[in-house]
Amino acid sequence: MNQTMILHWSPRSPYVRKVMIAAAEMGLHDSIRTVRTVAGGTTPHAELMRINPLGKIPTLQLPDGTALYDSPVIIEYLDTLHDGPKLYPTAWPDRLTALRRHALGQGMLDTALPLLAEGFRPPERQSEPHKQLWRCKLAACAAALEPEAEALSTSRFSVGHLAIGVALAYLDFRFASLAWRDGHPKLAAWHETFNARPSVQANLPVDDR
Repeated sequence: MNQTMILHWSPRSPYVRKVMIAAAEMGLHDSIRTVRTVAGGTTPHAELMRINPLGKIPTLQLPDGTALYDSPVIIEYLDTLHDGPKLYPTAWPDRLTALRRHALGQGMLDTALPLLAEGFRPPERQSEPHKQLWRCKLAACAAALEPEAEALSTSRFSVGHLAIGVALAYLDFRFASLAWRDGHPKLAAWHETFNARPSVQANLPVDDR
């Protein structure tokens, strides 16, 4: 890439982290300029919404002005810009496996975010049934991944590995009390190898509020 892309970014967003790790895996990190963008809370981000009406990050601006969102779309686009191993396999059934794993990791993040948001509400307004439901779903995901950990270890790194690895890391970052490693030694061992990747270490989450 000869022209710089602009990524609307936050160091604490797991969805952004997926994109940053992917770009590092692809050798494209030098082609992306990050712009710190606060898109949460209750105040609309008018400038961001001019290019992404959802007002969400990550949003990637291409040199021609096109805006891409959200992380699966951005990563799949970036995967077309390099000649190395692809994060999105082209052949079936490897592609189906990668997409299924990605859906699980993405779904874990989509479950963890409302659990986090609920904790910011006044205690008397928090819904304990909802919090318990979200915790139950996250525990079920970890349990489902334990028997798949060996396959994760032996298969080529894909967007599915990326999504699952980032999701588990987000539980460490925000919900250490869930202790997802308990009873899941194979998954914990695989996640150690994920965390050791240079692309992952170069993009650690930071709570910069």
